[in-house]
Amino acid sequence: QVQLVESGGGLVQAGGSLRLSCAASGTIISSNYMAWYRQAPGKQRELAAGITGSGTTNYADSVKGRFTISRDNAKNTVYLQMNSLKPEDKAVYYCNLHPIPLYQWGPGTQVTVSS
Repeated sequence: QVQLVESGGGLVQAGGSLRLSCAASGTIISSNYMAWYRQAPGKQRELAAGITGSGTTNYADSVKGRFTISRDNAKNTVYLQMNSLKPEDKAVYYCNLHPIPLYQWGPGTQVTVSS
């Protein structure tokens, strides 16, 4: 069974940066389309960024130009570099497959941005 563990969140001031990691165990994800999702308080979970097995990326308009998704297939890990953070980026961030998040959701990692 696949287990996903997200890490790297924290409290940062507006304009700051964080790098999130998603470590997957139990499967090889090199060919899978992986994504970072986020869920803000009181809102539905939404796609923030995705990356195909070949490295093609896509981003939500709200994060385009500020976030960068990448992957290290040898480590079964997906990353999300977040720069120029805004208070509206505050959310719990999760990783999973895309477009259908078939894996069991991990605990997520909390990102809080102070203004």
